[in-house]
Amino acid sequence: MTDRQYDVVLFGATGFTGALTAEYFAKHAPAGLRWALAGRNPAKLEAIRSKLGVTVDLLEADVEKPETLKTVAESARIVVTTVGPYIRYGEPLVAACAEAGTDYLDLTGESEFVDRMYVAYHAKAVETGARIVHCCGFDSIPYDLGVQYTVEQLPKRVPIRVDGLIRGGGRPSGGTLQTVITALSRGKQNLDALKARRRAEPQLSGRTVKLAPGRIHRSQGFWAVPLPTVDPQIVRQSALLLDDYGPDFRYSHYAAVKRLPIVAGGIVGIGALAVAAQIPPVRNALLQRIQAGEGPSEQRRAKSWFKARFIGSGGGKRVITEVAGGDPGYVETAKMLSECAFSLALDDLPKTSGQVTTAVAMGPALRKRLVEAGITFRVVATEEY
Repeated sequence: MTDRQYDVVLFGATGFTGALTAEYFAKHAPAGLRWALAGRNPAKLEAIRSKLGVTVDLLEADVEKPETLKTVAESARIVVTTVGPYIRYGEPLVAACAEAGTDYLDLTGESEFVDRMYVAYHAKAVETGARIVHCCGFDSIPYDLGVQYTVEQLPKRVPIRVDGLIRGGGRPSGGTLQTVITALSRGKQNLDALKARRRAEPQLSGRTVKLAPGRIHRSQGFWAVPLPTVDPQIVRQSALLLDDYGPDFRYSHYAAVKRLPIVAGGIVGIGALAVAAQIPPVRNALLQRIQAGEGPSEQRRAKSWFKARFIGSGGGKRVITEVAGGDPGYVETAKMLSECAFSLALDDLPKTSGQVTTAVAMGPALRKRLVEAGITFRVVATEEY
């Protein structure tokens, strides 16, 4: 697609995370990368461009005007979007990119959206050569690439079991909280989307890939609490598509919590929020009180961090690896999303198309970029058994 006007178009730069992503682009975009900003409010886009001090084009893109999304998709090799909740705003851009053969990157953590987009647009993207890559931030790069890194440390062509444990400190933005509440209110829709996805996926032959739900237990000095996020779903898709994960691959995903009372309090709090999300007047009141486009201060972000540990075993070897970085929800997410775009635009990558994951589409090339950008991947310990 060398005839496209832009290498990358960033849609949503006027939002909180989008502005951080635009700032990362302005500071770190490789020389010669042709990029532009897109959004529905020209004045806000101009203010962002002026603040960044860059000379890039500004494009109209509005999810309620499909013709503008079509124009953006046809003008770019890659479109990056930070406009969520994606279940509400994301589909028109996925459709435009799949139709135009344009690579698509987002920050969704919404399982329902990922499943619905697979059913609706995977086949079209395969046909046009587009790579549709969801979850390109803290959801779900540390786990997707972390598990891949762990598998690389183990013997080949053997059954593999990996447990992931995540801990960290940070504060969510208004947009993230709105996404969580929306997802909690759509339990049936999530289940229906998952069933449709399973029916649409090709069946494996000669291999098994499973997500093990796990249970609360002690691990690595913490209480390991099953974490029902989108991340295991992304790890599963990578394992389905990559034979290197072995003939029998199993993954479990946990939050690592220091004290048991915190576990109990978290379960009660999430349960209460889930109940509230089912009651339309209460849900609407919560959504109205939370302002999207706002997030933690720079000082708060500077103190935030994450560590994801993976315990992998197979073929008589056990390995513990770790992926770690700074502020997970915003600083590192903007970094991860941006480096995904740079990798798709510039790296020598395996030929893929359709809805794929970061491990499948970019894998070690993206990991190398992230390490150079300050996110660490390391082996903590290995042993034979």
